[in-house]
Order: sequence, then structure tokens, then C-alpha cells
Amino acid sequence: MSYILHYAPDNASLAVRLALEQRGLPYKAVLVDRKQAEQSGPAYRQLNPNGLIPVLETPQGPLFETGAILLWLADTHGQLGPAPDAPERGDFLKWLFFVANTLHPAERMLFYPEKFIAPDHATALRAGLTQHLHQSFTTLDAAAALRPDWLGGTAPTVLDFYVAALLRWPALYPADHDRSWFRLGVYPALQRVCAKIESLPATIALQQAEGLGDTPFTAPRHPNPPIGSAT
Repeated sequence: MSYILHYAPDNASLAVRLALEQRGLPYKAVLVDRKQAEQSGPAYRQLNPNGLIPVLETPQGPLFETGAILLWLADTHGQLGPAPDAPERGDFLKWLFFVANTLHPAERMLFYPEKFIAPDHATALRAGLTQHLHQSFTTLDAAAALRPDWLGGTAPTVLDFYVAALLRWPALYPADHDRSWFRLGVYPALQRVCAKIESLPATIALQQAEGLGDTPFTAPRHPNPPIGSAT
């Protein structure tokens, strides 16, 4: 079995790529050229009608939505989260959906307010979103501080990968907006998760493929990918 991951550097595809690398699953990475807006073209929209990155092509057909892809990989291949009959499965799912339904959309609105509101109101939207994200990160940090197996535990899970990505981006994006509201050290348990993910061989592979630097999650720098663009 081999997969095709449609990705762009430093996009949500990086969480999926980490999961594939962690499990040693064979895959081909196919660049979606954001400079050419390929994600909005007809060929890509046949895979994902919403025009968002990533898509994972599987023998069962193309999958989109980052959280859905990650959960599918965890359930299909194991060792990336609690099994469906595990006692901690419910806790894992509720926080995975919290990340996918609350944190990720809020960051997307913060980075691309013009897609959601008139330009004259973008500043107010971003102000509200930074407060919302800070509270959400604080809530997630309290859950991580309990050191559950499914978040910051001994074996990394797809939730770890997703969280690390969402903690990387506010330090870097949007480039034209004040980012001083975000400091990873304010969330010590989540900072520990980032440090753990950063030490994995899977992350080394990602650093090389997407030019993310040697501290992509604890001290992010703008990517310098060998091909493609993050925006």
C-alpha cells in the first residue's frame, strides 16, 4: 500500500506527513503550487472540492480534512492513537475534534480574514480571534498538563502532530500582523509536547523536505523549502 500526499510546505499537510513518517508508511509527496493557486484549479478540486490542503490519496479514494485524514491513518495503521476499544479513546477523540473544529478554523480566519469578513473589519476580527485562541490554548494546556498517553505521552499520536503544527504557525503568521500575543512558553505543557515532537526522526525528515529549520516547533523560523511555497 502506498499513498499520495498532496502538500504545500508549512501547510496543514505537515501534520499528515509527520504521521506517515512516524509509522514508516510509503507515500509520494506531490506539491500543490500555491503561487500558481493550484489548490483552486479544477484538477485539485476533483480531489478536494473545497480547494484546501492537504489531500491524501488512498486505495479507498481521496481523503481531505486534516483531522479526518489523521484519524483514518491512526485507525487504519494503529500506533498513532488509542484503538477504538481503548478506555481513553473518548478523551482522545474529544480533544482531536476540539483541535480540528476550534483551533484550526480560528487560525485560518486569523491568517486569512479577507476570506471571512470585509477588509474594514479584519482588525477587529483578528483581535477577537487572538483572545479566543489564547483561551483555547490555555484550555488545551491544562489537558496536556495531566500527561495523558494520547497527548505528549511516550508514543506520539496524531493529536501531538496536529497540535505541534497549530502551535508553530501563530509565531510566524500572518506576517503583516502583530504576533506578540503568542508566546509558546505561556503554555508549558504544550511547549513540552512541541519539544518532544521536535526530537523525532519523523521531524528531521520534515525539516529536510519542507525547509522548516532545526527548531520548527519550539522556535519556529519561516520555511525555506527546496520547492514550493508556504503561501
